[in-house]
Amino acid sequence: MIVIGELINASRKAIKAAIEAKDAEAIGKVARDQAEAGADYIDVNAGIFVGKEPEYLKWLVETVQQVTDKPCAIDSPDPLAIEAALSVHKGIPMINSISLEKERYEKLLPIIAGTDIKVIALCMSDKGMPQTVAHRMEIADKLVDGLVNAGLAVENIFVDPLVQPLSVDISFGVAFIETIEKVVAAFPGIHTACGLSNISYGLPARRFMNQTFMTMAIAKGLDGAIFNPLDKQMMANVIAAEALAGRDNFCMNYIKAFRAGMFEG
Repeated sequence: MIVIGELINASRKAIKAAIEAKDAEAIGKVARDQAEAGADYIDVNAGIFVGKEPEYLKWLVETVQQVTDKPCAIDSPDPLAIEAALSVHKGIPMINSISLEKERYEKLLPIIAGTDIKVIALCMSDKGMPQTVAHRMEIADKLVDGLVNAGLAVENIFVDPLVQPLSVDISFGVAFIETIEKVVAAFPGIHTACGLSNISYGLPARRFMNQTFMTMAIAKGLDGAIFNPLDKQMMANVIAAEALAGRDNFCMNYIKAFRAGMFEG
């Protein structure tokens, strides 16, 4: 599982305050904690700061990479903010995300074309959020085709079929999971990803719902997700689910996690 740590997001009050104060120690601690907990990428988002997002996103990348060698997932639909962040990023980052929305697609594609940058391809278009598996697959097909034709390797693409709240429509969980299975079958070598916690929006016991949904999605081929790596139970569920899905040779990651005390028994 490719873990994208979600905690450095300006929509969180503590992070907003730390960004405004340029409190490098506070941001650095959140980045370091996520890396030590198993995050492969540190998501950085300054989207609430209209007019200042490029400046703040650039600062976040520099601050995160001062305390960890993990790459960043640069989380913005704004090409100017993404370019600012890319100008200081060390190593190969991830872009979160490109979609089939015309303006977003046409402005972002030239930035990532012909590079080794990892990119989340979000199944959304100008027609709005997809409601069915067929609509998700239609968007995924166009996104993957466009990205590959622009010179991105298929293994650098992470298709996100878009998780929507189960509280809005009871079919959304199944639709997402079925799309994951179809994407993996249709595009050999592709990765998948999602903002997992959207599934439980508006429901009680959200952590339990998120954990269960994660294991179901992994069984169908999900191999990347944006979530809180400090949630030890979620991380334990991920490790167990990957072993059960046949993605942990000789169960070595599972055994290592057990020896580290991640499971009760």
